[in-house]
Amino acid sequence: MGYETNGEGKKYRLADFFDTHWDKYMESPTEYVKPEQLKAVNAMRVCRTAVLGVDVYACPECGDITHKYHSCKNRFCPTCSWQDTVRWAEKIKGQMLGIKHRHIVCTLPHSLHPLMKRNEKLLFSALMRSSAGTFQDWFEHKYRIQIGVILVMHSFGEQKEYHPHTHMIVSWGGIHQKTGKLIAVKDEYVNYKFLQKKFRCKFEDEMIKMNDLGQLEHDFVDRPQFMEFVKSINQNDWILHLEPAMDTVEEVIRYIARYSKRACISEHKITNIAGEYLTFRYKDYRDRDENKKAREKELELHYREFFPRLLQHVPAAYFRIVRYYGLYSGKGNIPEEYRNGQTEKPTPKWDETQEQKTGENPLTCKYCNTRKEYIHTLLDIRTKGERTKGIVIYAKMLKIKRKEAA
Repeated sequence: MGYETNGEGKKYRLADFFDTHWDKYMESPTEYVKPEQLKAVNAMRVCRTAVLGVDVYACPECGDITHKYHSCKNRFCPTCSWQDTVRWAEKIKGQMLGIKHRHIVCTLPHSLHPLMKRNEKLLFSALMRSSAGTFQDWFEHKYRIQIGVILVMHSFGEQKEYHPHTHMIVSWGGIHQKTGKLIAVKDEYVNYKFLQKKFRCKFEDEMIKMNDLGQLEHDFVDRPQFMEFVKSINQNDWILHLEPAMDTVEEVIRYIARYSKRACISEHKITNIAGEYLTFRYKDYRDRDENKKAREKELELHYREFFPRLLQHVPAAYFRIVRYYGLYSGKGNIPEEYRNGQTEKPTPKWDETQEQKTGENPLTCKYCNTRKEYIHTLLDIRTKGERTKGIVIYAKMLKIKRKEAA
């Protein structure tokens, strides 16, 4: 079923928590539930159930049956998003330059959050362009080279609060504009204050232009009042965080997998589900140990607080949270000899993946050692109450029989 386990080996499914409390929450939701949020919840709740379909395989010799449940493939689903990320990371590494890369995070001031919430599609896109453009321009003017950027938009912090920021994998070098040769930049030093200001100016220029065109939704009376707001956010921190350069493709891919298409909460971080409360682990970067590592803490939330906190991070319909710039864009042209040289591995089939996890191939009959054959696909269109009614009755009968046997 694709469970993730927490550190203690216990298994908690986010879908189970939604199944238990979602219908009750929807009777009087804390915040307005958008169509894409409702779609994400519904998809996650029926993921890997007969509602989406179950393929039936049977052994031609003895008739032993195996069921393969379909997945929802929604990018908000913890299980599906992780599997999608693994496949995507494997595919993208063959298209990257064979040089060092750096992980860079660009973060907006908190005072911009209300405006961002009301104009997410426009301002998220502006944030992504400004983040990538800051480093593209810097490399172009300082080294006369074109770089490659893979960028991921995140709207959440460690406690799943609203916290828009971008994660970028930036090639620390690129192709020279005149010679066409691959140049690796050995110096990791950057003028932090210069890049910080450049990032701020790029984003503000786009935001002001959108306001002048009447594209932004806000409560400012006129342009002077809006410009006063822009002036006020200049006093806040526009944070850039640059990790040390990564030497190997494996390191780069590990970072890509961690910060790319995954859902905003992983099920292995859920440490407890008890009644109406869910508890998950998070890192507190304001509280560090003697090795300067963020301490892990736990946060317990009631479902009426947890649901809206989590659902605010469901991406808007058709919004691309992963984008490519420079040499890694569709317009980029990287000669084959400059790529890292690693070829894409074929995507493993479902039964091969299960065999890697369990040591047994579900499509090989354990009695006859014969390959099972596809029979048909079943769809269960009953409501959840109808689907579980028979299970509840069977459980009660089993409980009675156990008491009689005792």
